[in-house]
Amino acid sequence: MPENTDFKSILELDSELNQIQDLDLLLERILLEARKVCRADAGSIYVMEKVQEEGKTEEKLVIKYAQNDTKAKELPPGQKLIYSVFSLGINEKTVSGYCALTHELVNVPDVYNISPDAPYSYSTAYDKISGYKTTSTLAIPLQTAEGRLLGVIQIINSKDKHGNVVPFSRDDEFLLTHFAANATVALQRAYVVRAMILRMIKMSELRDPKETGTHVNRVAGYAVEIYDRWAYHHGVSDTDRERFRDTLKIAAMLHDVGKVAISDIILKKPAKFTPEEYNIMQHHTLYGALLFDDPQSPIDIVARDVAVNHHENWDGTGYPGWIDPATEEPVKTDANGKILGKRGEEIPLTGRIVAIADVYDALCSRRVYKEPWDEADILAEMKQLGGIKFDPELIGIFFEILPSIKQIKDLYPELGS
Repeated sequence: MPENTDFKSILELDSELNQIQDLDLLLERILLEARKVCRADAGSIYVMEKVQEEGKTEEKLVIKYAQNDTKAKELPPGQKLIYSVFSLGINEKTVSGYCALTHELVNVPDVYNISPDAPYSYSTAYDKISGYKTTSTLAIPLQTAEGRLLGVIQIINSKDKHGNVVPFSRDDEFLLTHFAANATVALQRAYVVRAMILRMIKMSELRDPKETGTHVNRVAGYAVEIYDRWAYHHGVSDTDRERFRDTLKIAAMLHDVGKVAISDIILKKPAKFTPEEYNIMQHHTLYGALLFDDPQSPIDIVARDVAVNHHENWDGTGYPGWIDPATEEPVKTDANGKILGKRGEEIPLTGRIVAIADVYDALCSRRVYKEPWDEADILAEMKQLGGIKFDPELIGIFFEILPSIKQIKDLYPELGS
């Protein structure tokens, strides 16, 4: 058993992981904590996914998050590391691929001096591209008690107390094995939560072909990135930020779930709506809010706010405006009795964030009545709508984090693209 190891802290960490409900945020946190456990400077986490290439579908390891403390220190404050999205074969060619193939831990003291007898190798091209030298690496499978592989954690460059890169020790292997077993349990639970949410989305997708799993994953991913930078600018504590981004991620995925109550004749119309049809479609915001009218958790509260407010405009021209979702009775009207739209900070922060994420993804996506917009045209439109449709501060943040936004697009491409 490792000496001087605070197992109480590790057990507390296990409890923290089980409180994270969103799968993507959990994967990111698992990688971070795995690195901390073994003092690793960098690392990646991969998940098993079915990947379609050249007309064939096969299971591969797909990178979900990469972290590198050394490279992150080179960035301006508040910015995140951008990494390439790629997949690895489950075979003997790479350390992670071999780990996935054998379901065994792999500890390599120096990737530049791998034994000729080892079945795997290391491509130094990655280091040349990134400008970062990998030396020691440790890969461990994330597998269930039944032996099903969920993914692989690969951590890089263990550091001693003086900051020198050293090989990962036997103690590191022991700790990471324990950590991976408990992280896998948390992952299994998060997969169940994600599956339940995607089933709700599937109901909408059956009614509205635009409402796909990849669309909601992108919108939710954009929303969390925008919130992260907003929270950084507003001095929100790490604890509060982590807790709220988990809630927002799930709520944002459910932003259009109210469409299940809209007629197929309207949802599946292969053309733009008439004014009457558009008015009916607007009701999906009210129907979505009604699904969460008896909140049992913070997620229900935020999901309700997002559903009813993500089509409000900063200048007050959006919908549904000041109306009670339960009764559809006006709450605020003008002198002529017309329902007033919410404007400015009357719109909850979550609604203002998801509005940006949803419009950006819609402009990027193919629809039955339109092709995807050109990227330059999309960005020009988004900028122009700042202070009109969008919160000007948040649209500024959107452009600050554009590399992260584009990375999420790569993580969740449209099927068949």
